[in-house]
Amino acid sequence: MSVDATTTPRWVDTDTALAEVVDQLADAPAFALDTEFHRERTYFPKLALVQLSYEPDQLVLIDPLAVDLAPMAEVLESDTTVVIHAASQDLEVLRLATGTVPRNLFDTQIAAGFVGYSNPSLAVLHTGLLDIALNKSDRLTDWLVRPLPEQVLAYAADDVRYLLQIHERLVAELTADERLEWALSECDLERARGAETKDPDEAWRRVKGAGRLRGRPAAVARSVAAWRERRAAELDIPVRHVLGDLALVSIAQRPPRDAAALAKVRGVDSRALKGDSATGLLEAVAAGQQAEPPARESKGPRRTDANLGPAVALLSSWLTQYAHELRIDTQLLATRKDIEHFVEHTGRGRLADGWRRDLVGRPMQDLLDGSAALAFDAERGIVLEPRRDRAANLR
Repeated sequence: MSVDATTTPRWVDTDTALAEVVDQLADAPAFALDTEFHRERTYFPKLALVQLSYEPDQLVLIDPLAVDLAPMAEVLESDTTVVIHAASQDLEVLRLATGTVPRNLFDTQIAAGFVGYSNPSLAVLHTGLLDIALNKSDRLTDWLVRPLPEQVLAYAADDVRYLLQIHERLVAELTADERLEWALSECDLERARGAETKDPDEAWRRVKGAGRLRGRPAAVARSVAAWRERRAAELDIPVRHVLGDLALVSIAQRPPRDAAALAKVRGVDSRALKGDSATGLLEAVAAGQQAEPPARESKGPRRTDANLGPAVALLSSWLTQYAHELRIDTQLLATRKDIEHFVEHTGRGRLADGWRRDLVGRPMQDLLDGSAALAFDAERGIVLEPRRDRAANLR
């Protein structure tokens, strides 16, 4: 169980007080964690607050503007379970602040997807699991202001106040449904992604419009995007403030040779034309023109028949209904990209591994092999069932 509504959060803004918290966490089987940060005007998130709750009746607000969070690494890397809701951004913040991420992560948003919720907010879980209305009115708070008003501190504390109770309820439901290991495996994948640092040479794949580029333009896009990423990190500003996506793709399609040509590229503004930025950008363009184009990913044998589209559409319909019957978030069970990959690459990918393989991968493979078919049941629902004609032929 976690702290109740009467518990007042403890403000921690000294190294001594933080050391005491770390010692207490070392003995806790689990603790809840949340962070508040800003990154609208920076490349790196600016951590402004860390909220913790743990037994017995401990509710803590740590001021990262006053203390170094490095000592937290010890408990994050211990066997203690760290409970976070929608952890992806919190993991990045923790990695930058402490040098590590939780060894044992329980993401309540992921876990809830296995018991009937679809990408739920924290407020939805408070209502659905605990019948508690969570106040989420102060979304535009400037968390870097000091001192923070009392009502803002209370708002921040509520994000972790009942999170261990939610964890307890979810574990009970997942255990009863024999899905706890599924949820934990997905949480571990999330943890692994959070531990990764960004590779600047892969940044071009996230650029809007760059996915259509092939050959030399793709090589230029990769080089310029990597330069943009490093430049943004160096200046600690958002990448869009270095160079916009439209300008990057335009440069890749028609690489400029000098500053005069660069100034004429669609989407390039004055920030990219000044001093070191212009020089670095043109050097990145030249390097991209000399580099080998990015290799297109090869992910196993591909089906070449013309019926991939209908197969994907049919399987998507069945999986959507099946996920509803199983009370699993559809996107957690399989995305359309997962289905397309499975169909196109003859049963490979995420649906061919782990808990998804037995649940959906094998039935889908039976359909693709012709030993099963989709049909409507009496309620007009879609069912996947063995093909009688195929079974007769096999006899």
